[in-house]
Amino acid sequence: MYSLGMRREFSARHYLIGGDWGAENSEHPHHYRLELVLEALNLDQHGYLVDIVEVEQHLDAVVADFSGHILNDLAAFAGLNPSIERLATILHAAFRARFAQLRLEALTVTLWEDDIAWTSYRAPL
Repeated sequence: MYSLGMRREFSARHYLIGGDWGAENSEHPHHYRLELVLEALNLDQHGYLVDIVEVEQHLDAVVADFSGHILNDLAAFAGLNPSIERLATILHAAFRARFAQLRLEALTVTLWEDDIAWTSYRAPL
């Protein structure tokens, strides 16, 4: 199995809903580090799992949809608590759609929040 990973960093704001989490219930910023890992059994005719330039373009486009925004205001979070786990799941879905034409075995999104907490969401494709 081959794996290809890339990272990006971005900042966004949010506030938690649905419970009493003290200061977390007020809007506040986080610095996120996103790691995307693509997995496949085979390489293409050029010896690539995926062209890195293509991965960078998709990564930059998805990050731009979240960077600098209040997560609660985004349609993807309508009525949902914008937890780090939910954000990782939503990012995963965005990448899954963007790489649907590839023969990937799995895709993993690992997301760090302020270098103190992280979550990971991996699913076979």
